[in-house]
Amino acid sequence: MGSLNLDIEREVLANTSVTCKENDISNILDSPKEEPELIFDTGLQTWLQALGSFFLFFNSWGIINTWGAYQTYYERELLSGTSSSTIAWIGSLQSFLLMMVGVITGPMFDAGYFRPLIIFATFLMPFGLMMTSLATQYWQLILSQGLCMGLAAGCLFVPSVAILPQYFRRKRGLANGLAASGSSIGGVVYPIMLDQLEKKVGFPWATRALGFVCFGTMCIAISIMRSRFQPEEKRKLYQLSAFKDPAFTIFAIAMFIGFLGLYNFLFYVQSYAIDTGIVDANLGFYLLSMLNAASTFGRIAPNFLADHVGPLNMLTPAVSITAILAFVWIRVHTLPGIIILTVLYGFFSGGFVSLPPVVMASMTSDVRNLGTRLGMVFAITSIGLLIGTPIGGAILSNTNQFLGVQLFTACCLTAAAVLMTSVRLLRSGLKFHVKA
Repeated sequence: MGSLNLDIEREVLANTSVTCKENDISNILDSPKEEPELIFDTGLQTWLQALGSFFLFFNSWGIINTWGAYQTYYERELLSGTSSSTIAWIGSLQSFLLMMVGVITGPMFDAGYFRPLIIFATFLMPFGLMMTSLATQYWQLILSQGLCMGLAAGCLFVPSVAILPQYFRRKRGLANGLAASGSSIGGVVYPIMLDQLEKKVGFPWATRALGFVCFGTMCIAISIMRSRFQPEEKRKLYQLSAFKDPAFTIFAIAMFIGFLGLYNFLFYVQSYAIDTGIVDANLGFYLLSMLNAASTFGRIAPNFLADHVGPLNMLTPAVSITAILAFVWIRVHTLPGIIILTVLYGFFSGGFVSLPPVVMASMTSDVRNLGTRLGMVFAITSIGLLIGTPIGGAILSNTNQFLGVQLFTACCLTAAAVLMTSVRLLRSGLKFHVKA
């Protein structure tokens, strides 16, 4: 009887052991595989994305920021006799498309088409420059420089800012500032290249040289940049629910009004300094390079501080000081004054250009929707970029005085500063020590 009980116990234990092993195997097969924990803010691959984004900025905003040099050249040489307002539409179309195309490229980025976007732009931007080198008439410049280059820049801009939050958290502002400095450095390198080569080999080959540099630097970006998150669902072109957030809506309006005036200084400061006799044509040409050089530091320093005190706490003062400098522009009539003003305007406006994507990232709870929301804000901003500088040109053409352009620029920036302050108050109230 004891032997029979022992045999039964052994059989039960054996069956239990087999069942346990089968359950363990089943649990292992059914349980989802643990994904490796994502590492942010450090590592070679992480900082390579910032480098790649630098080159995207270099060839999007960098080339857009070169427009002032082209505007001056067209007014005096290629399109002499054409009004400033009419010529400005070429540069405005570039800026408009850079922002407006974000309505499409933002959701495309969220849907996983990061590399196709930058590969497409890598061919379209140099193509636009090559066609610009062959252009002799206004409509040809509209197609090549306005349309082709604007579309290419639009394919680069949203990916250049939307890729960084996938790799950075605590150092997001610094990374965005370093990347955004590419637009300022491009705005220094490209105009100087254009000026020096135009004197030696002529305008066509000078513009083609810019195309070769653009293609080479874009190839570097393609080789090192990778999207980190693959989409799990289709993304919409827009997210109207975002406008239910008053802070988001006011921020979008502030961006529209601010950029309505911001670029008038960049477009017309050279003409102002030369036409009023403050500088000669040679030094006047380098005012834009001075502005963009100062803007390099204006994009890095505020973004670095934004990681510690909050992006809105840096953006609001940057816009406010830029507005004050626009009013100061009215009273500047000396060589030292115009140089100092240009440098200061470049520094503080650099924060206005580079900080909004960081603010948007802080206002977007789900980073997977960042591309779509950026596209929406940039689409609204693009309308301001499209009509702002032609309005300035129309004011200049009708009055033959720069006072109207200066007041228009200053008032737009002042209104933007007031709205940015409202966004800051909506998000954090009257608490001044809150990181926002």
